[in-house]
Amino acid sequence: MTVGVPFDATPLLRRYARHRLTQLARQDPVAEQQRQLLRLVDRARNTRFGQDHDFASVRSVRDFQDRVRLRRYEDMWQIYWQSSFPRLVDCTWPGTIPFFALSSGTTSGTTKYIPCSVEMNRANAWAAIDILVQHIANRPKSRVLAGKSFMLGGSTDLTQLAPRIRAGDLSGIAASQVPWWAQRYSFPPRKLALIADWEEKVEKLAHACQQQDIRAISGTPSWLLIFFERLFALSVDMPARLHDVFPNLELLVHGGVNFMPYQHQFTELLRGSSAELREVYPASEGFFAIADRGSGAGMRLNVDNGLFYEFVRPDELSHDNPTRCWLADIQTGVNYALVVSSCAGLWAYVVGDTIRFLDLHPPRLLFTGRLTYFLSAFGEHLTGEEIEHAISQAAEAIGANVADFAAGAVFPDVSDSRGGHAFVVEFNAPAPGSHQIEAFAQALDSGLSRRNDDYRAHRCRGFGLRPPEVIAIHRGTFAAWMKQRGQLGGQHKVPRIINDQALFEDLRQFATTPAGKGSAARAP
Repeated sequence: MTVGVPFDATPLLRRYARHRLTQLARQDPVAEQQRQLLRLVDRARNTRFGQDHDFASVRSVRDFQDRVRLRRYEDMWQIYWQSSFPRLVDCTWPGTIPFFALSSGTTSGTTKYIPCSVEMNRANAWAAIDILVQHIANRPKSRVLAGKSFMLGGSTDLTQLAPRIRAGDLSGIAASQVPWWAQRYSFPPRKLALIADWEEKVEKLAHACQQQDIRAISGTPSWLLIFFERLFALSVDMPARLHDVFPNLELLVHGGVNFMPYQHQFTELLRGSSAELREVYPASEGFFAIADRGSGAGMRLNVDNGLFYEFVRPDELSHDNPTRCWLADIQTGVNYALVVSSCAGLWAYVVGDTIRFLDLHPPRLLFTGRLTYFLSAFGEHLTGEEIEHAISQAAEAIGANVADFAAGAVFPDVSDSRGGHAFVVEFNAPAPGSHQIEAFAQALDSGLSRRNDDYRAHRCRGFGLRPPEVIAIHRGTFAAWMKQRGQLGGQHKVPRIINDQALFEDLRQFATTPAGKGSAARAP
């Protein structure tokens, strides 16, 4: 028996969507961003940070930039948060911070405690509604709230750090703030959402969701694929399409990583369904952007939701006086490091992501990677975006699908005086044979050479760099490795590019043990 909802709330959503879409159509993003900054500064003028930086005299974006330098997490933690943690009262944001979103560094694994204020929770909730607004705009006859929305996230259990102060996954914080009436439209129920063991959770969710009228699904692409794999395995008929399990599915929301390597797989999963894909850009620091057009057309920046954005070229971040752009002076086609000031007390905070604008009116962007996502151990200057494109094209060249991958540097040794790169690649079934893996390595090498002049020069006649090594691993190997690291499922992501040599060697060794059963190939 399928479990439904009390009543179809889509007509109410449709009414709000008309209002919100009219508001967005009339919006002046530059003027709105300046308003957001001045409101944030005014709210925080009497905090310790606001007094230290003379917020009372800030009248413009330039005033703010003159008074507040760029900061990373470590700066904010050491100077403002650590001494009074976990009770941050009038520190960088007025009042007491009730939540901390746990954010583990993808490559380092170091846990960060990102403040999450009442205002930030409210802003995130409105951003989530905007996802549905954009869906209604694209599907006017939608009945998305006639059923339930399925969020595949980490455990919603929160750890109490002090009275009325808790920490946990952002999905858990969001779940704790959902009003009682809205919980009827959400899946999973609290009992299942609290499960911390990822494998147990996937198993129980796969069974339970089949009795639900699921209209929307959201999550990180790699974990969604693992979940769908288990879901399909439960059926005697072995369905290979989401339509077979969720006939009323309308919306699949994804974010957190570059979607290009997953595009083909999700297109196949949705074949025969009327559901649409919609990309979002949420982070522990704020909900930054939502796709308002088709897949790959960029995500519209959320400019009126308690966030002020700045954009800095990555190579200038280490400068004493970097050029700090904002919406008034950005350009399309330029890779920027994202910097944010927020209604949770982050100020000129370097998020660690890189983005590129496709449009300016309104501003639409692509997530292009992490600041740490580059390979340049030998002067090759490969960016994460270049590597992800080359991986996608190499997979297409051999007719295979990549479930996930990680890349790192391989340094000279007694067998080869040249350095190079190794790519640990997990393919979906059926796994490619040895000849296909060799072809994949060659296509990968060619793709990197086409996209990056420095790489091509280093690879010229094989003089500077050895050919890329591809280690093909069995399905589920990355999940097993992440489990060993205590980072299985939820918001944790496989690090695509690993510059920590010890961590990368750990992965390579794991990949070539019986658990991974990896086989290696090199481009000739």
